[in-house]
Amino acid sequence: MAQEFFESLVACIRKDAEAHPGQSIDPEVLREFMGGAHSTPENAAAAPRPTPTQTPLPSPRPAPVSATPRSIPRPIPAPAPFPGREQPQNARIAPAPVAMESIHSLDELHPAVLACSRCPLAATRHNVVFGEGDPHAKLMFIGEGPGYDEDMQGRPFVGRAGQLLDKMIAAMQFKREEVYIANVVKCRPPGNRVPSPDEAAACIGYLKKQIALIRPEVIVLLGATAVNFLLGKREGITRLRGKWLGYDGIPVMPTFHPAFLLRQESAKREAWADLQQVMKVFGKVYRRQG
Repeated sequence: MAQEFFESLVACIRKDAEAHPGQSIDPEVLREFMGGAHSTPENAAAAPRPTPTQTPLPSPRPAPVSATPRSIPRPIPAPAPFPGREQPQNARIAPAPVAMESIHSLDELHPAVLACSRCPLAATRHNVVFGEGDPHAKLMFIGEGPGYDEDMQGRPFVGRAGQLLDKMIAAMQFKREEVYIANVVKCRPPGNRVPSPDEAAACIGYLKKQIALIRPEVIVLLGATAVNFLLGKREGITRLRGKWLGYDGIPVMPTFHPAFLLRQESAKREAWADLQQVMKVFGKVYRRQG
């Protein structure tokens, strides 16, 4: 089944490349993301190659940050959050250590987040996981919250799910240091459970400030928790993935969390389709190397 799936995926990529010529890529990068779906050398040699007359077109210039990418619909305003989510009446939320409006850079925001003790997660964390990447990134990934490895290292997505995210980023023809990676909550929920509404409400202001400071051209939300707390959506990720949404004028693409893809490898095909939509915004389309 894995071999059949990979051959079908390669055929889809080849068909898309014929319609939208773009940057060439080593198929090994895609195989790294797809996991066990490796083709044999014989099959790889038998795959049709582009004709000599097919030459990659130059990559288009990135659109200005304020512009809406041409390949997606104009993003709609994000809906209001769940009732009581931003300021739950029974929340145990302490005041923020600093007023967000007084912060004008990630360097200023970082120490405020490190000093945060607004919710009970502060008492059980080893490290605050602020986020990392290019402070002027055009592409931003947002997950749920830190796991064990992230809590111990103070960095986002460094465990098994993070290793898969690195492969997803590489398959999209980006480098990890070119994007920005963050989470809804900055401290690990015990047992890697889903953050509670109170915990998310205490932390979501930091994430929103990161988005406002970075102002990416596109945001990829990884999993239902990120979609639910940032956009106030109640639907599950299976229904939301692959559909362009919007946050504060920024196009948003929801897709599966890498941790889910590790458990459900068959979903990688759908996740890859979601990521390809994002790639096209930046003029990145796969074409097999000759």
